[in-house]
Amino acid sequence: MTAHHTRTTSRLHADAAEAGIAPAPDSAQATRASAAGPDPAGPGLPGPGHTDHERADRRSTDRRSADRDRQSGPLPGRRAHKRYWLIFSALCVLAAAFTFGSLAYDNPMPVGSRGFWLIAEMRTTNLVVILIVAFCQAIATVAFQTVTNNRILTPSIMGFESLYRLVQTGAVFFIGATGLVALTGLWQFLLQIVLMVAFAAALYGWLLAGRSGNLQVTLLVGIVLGGGLGGLATFMQRLLTPSEFDILTARLIGSIANADTSYLGVSIGLAGVAGGLLWAKAGTLNVLSLGRDTAVNLGINHRRQLIIVLLLVSVLMAVSTALVGPMTFLGFLVAMIAYQLADTYDHRLVFPIAWLTGFVVLAGSHFVLKHVFYAEGAVGIIMEVVGGTFFLVYILRKGRL
Repeated sequence: MTAHHTRTTSRLHADAAEAGIAPAPDSAQATRASAAGPDPAGPGLPGPGHTDHERADRRSTDRRSADRDRQSGPLPGRRAHKRYWLIFSALCVLAAAFTFGSLAYDNPMPVGSRGFWLIAEMRTTNLVVILIVAFCQAIATVAFQTVTNNRILTPSIMGFESLYRLVQTGAVFFIGATGLVALTGLWQFLLQIVLMVAFAAALYGWLLAGRSGNLQVTLLVGIVLGGGLGGLATFMQRLLTPSEFDILTARLIGSIANADTSYLGVSIGLAGVAGGLLWAKAGTLNVLSLGRDTAVNLGINHRRQLIIVLLLVSVLMAVSTALVGPMTFLGFLVAMIAYQLADTYDHRLVFPIAWLTGFVVLAGSHFVLKHVFYAEGAVGIIMEVVGGTFFLVYILRKGRL
């Protein structure tokens, strides 16, 4: 008798036992029973090995075996578990290596000395900024692609970066080069975040809160508004003097050097709350990824959860953009790699991989550009080039939007 036949027989016996039906013996058992003759203990008495207790134990064992055969999960099988944790461990090792390299490379003091830690402390700021930006971009993009059910979209299409460019350009256009100084400070940083979140809240409240709310229309309106804001910013940039435009350009390109240490406390708080809430909603995001109709049938208030997720995504994107500037394709690049590495639908497992991937990509790019090419400020440009290239390759391979 094969193993498959044994498991099938055990499962049928377990199901029959649950239904209160005595399973009929198979042909081999019947032959052996007839050859053995009548039970010496008599028809009314249990024979050896056939007590009620042993039969109950056998039914319980068969039932547990059948349940194990029917079990599934986000990582089905030991091989999938092993693969996921190997990838997770490899990303942790890479993150630790880039962290140590950023602190120790080209540090003239011996490792572990007081002078070494003084220099390393000054370099820690960039690593904290990278950690925050990677967290915001990774969590926001994965959640946004889940609720839109489209893996080529990023939250940037909703106009956050265009609004940031318009605010920065407007400050220089109306005030002059000193306008960027006027936008420097904790309260100004918070004002930019509030403007971007308010813009998103107004857009979602206007287009999604109504009875005829439609996510596709919301995305389309966001793209149009983003294009309009970007066009207005470009028009004002054409009227600037070359010196003003040169100063402005440095702020419009995403760079780790744009971050101010005085912003880190607020950034960590806002990103931690918004990202933590999205992480806590991982189970809801798993259901939302099945589509609107399925989510509604499973008891999810789809429109309410959609608005909540989009508002939390807008907070994360506002923090990232106000902290270092626009990085359009970073989120797409990180999310695409994370989906391939995690190979699961469960957001509880995708989020950590996406965050680690974002940190490794950003920290690795920053380390190479700073210590090899001496072009620390070009991280945003490299992210745009690499992310845009991956985006085009993904579209061409998929064959459709």
